[in-house]
Amino acid sequence: MKFLFNTGRTIRQGSYVERKNAPSYREEASAIRMNPVDMFEMMVEEGDRVRVKSSTGEVVMKARADPGLVRGRVFCSLGPYANHIVSPETHGTGMPDFKVTEVEIEPTQDPVSSVAMLMGQCGGVPYED
Repeated sequence: MKFLFNTGRTIRQGSYVERKNAPSYREEASAIRMNPVDMFEMMVEEGDRVRVKSSTGEVVMKARADPGLVRGRVFCSLGPYANHIVSPETHGTGMPDFKVTEVEIEPTQDPVSSVAMLMGQCGGVPYED
């Protein structure tokens, strides 16, 4: 299914930002929040893995129900998982389109990559503990 991908900060994500190798950071940053009706239509349950694809890239995340989201919209906290989806293009503003990325989401059995693996895929260096 197609969705509009939105990103932003969350209190939980911010509280772990100094410990990016911690399982708690990975859990928060790799969660994609979805409207429960959209999840039902996709036959996806809380905690199921989904592949999120954009024209920029793709990443496996865990679905989380959020009844406050409008159908057809999804939310992910800022971090390495969102960075694999959002285009680095800034249109001369210096800020990527963190609020309006079109994505396709499908269920998958593939594992959620670690933060270190994602950093390596984009040519970066894994975070130090």
